Amino acid sequence: MEDYIKINKQTWNNKTEVHVASDFYDNDNFLKGKSTLNSIELDLLGDVKDKKILHLQCHFGQDSLSLARMGAKVTGVDLSDKAIDKAIELNQLLNLDAKFICCDIYDLPNYLNEKFDIVFTSYGTIGWLPDLSKWANIISQYLNPNGKFIMAEFHPVVWMFDNDFKTIFYNYFNVAPIIEDESGTYADRYSEIEAKTITWNHPTSEVLNSLIQAGLEINSFNEYNYSPYNCFNETEEFDPNKFRVKHFENKIPMVFSILATKK
Repeated sequence: MEDYIKINKQTWNNKTEVHVASDFYDNDNFLKGKSTLNSIELDLLGDVKDKKILHLQCHFGQDSLSLARMGAKVTGVDLSDKAIDKAIELNQLLNLDAKFICCDIYDLPNYLNEKFDIVFTSYGTIGWLPDLSKWANIISQYLNPNGKFIMAEFHPVVWMFDNDFKTIFYNYFNVAPIIEDESGTYADRYSEIEAKTITWNHPTSEVLNSLIQAGLEINSFNEYNYSPYNCFNETEEFDPNKFRVKHFENKIPMVFSILATKK
């Protein structure tokens, strides 16, 4: 437990090079102008021109830089120094003005003293964090009054199942850290990466209550019966860029989104 940051940082450092080169992240087309943002989050973000946006857990920066292309003033934060190095490289290559910080987001107040119009995070982020109350307070700290928090994330129901969605394997509730050894990565299942991960499951109530208790007002909470990413096993693409577990059809939520305002 005490080493979870060190262990997960090493895992994400190992993944970064594979992810940058993968078809999943399609970096060649991103460099040519393709946005990596999805309609789920774009509908909540709206017009971001000249907005100051803090992007938490930004990986190697594609979404941050997509926002910068839309005219936002973006600061991205991530635990992985390899990912942040790549984000800085892409920012320079694309001649954008995004800024990037490498740190655990709980430590962000030691690195950043600004306020933002929007705090943004998306897809596969909160499972790496043990304490959502601390996370929500960080979000609140960095928002201007009436600033918006926008989140799109995989639904906690998805994390209950084994890798092939055959049995309920994990607890829906946050009862203990989940310590696993994995091979490959969602962006390249056949890569030779071997990694240890320490993660946490967070039920919907924990997510919402942490934000409410940090002084944010929930304006919308939406659930979706698909993922915009083909990052799970046993999936089918039933509409363009909409993936779901084939044998579950449309019966389980795959993603949720939140729009909240700092009161």
